[in-house]
Amino acid sequence: MIVSKHKITIIDMRKPSSENINYELQWLGSSLGLFGLRDKDKSCFRIFIELLKATKTHCPYSSDELAARLKLTRGTVVHHLNKLMESGMVVNEKNRYLLRVDNLYELITEVEKDIKRACDNLKEVAKEIDKKLGL
Repeated sequence: MIVSKHKITIIDMRKPSSENINYELQWLGSSLGLFGLRDKDKSCFRIFIELLKATKTHCPYSSDELAARLKLTRGTVVHHLNKLMESGMVVNEKNRYLLRVDNLYELITEVEKDIKRACDNLKEVAKEIDKKLGL
């Protein structure tokens, strides 16, 4: 049995009223807890966008390639890649990185499945504990 562990953060934010694609992408990532206030230079956002482009062309990037393309240190890139992988948004295949699925809609659908799976597991354990406690 394969158990995937993802740290998923969902922040309920007001939907963007603007039709600005950049703002909408930032809102999406912020709603998923990917981009925080500490990311002053928006490096995680920039990495996410590069991975989104890479997914579209089916050409994954290594951490070194991302660092060079975005003029970031490899350490910064690896830090953000680890966060993106921990959230279940990004996968690593042979030291090359790509979004988990082919588009953003599918990505959110997969996150939704992850959340449902986690809630189902919580409910199952809660039910067992209730039974043991005679509740």
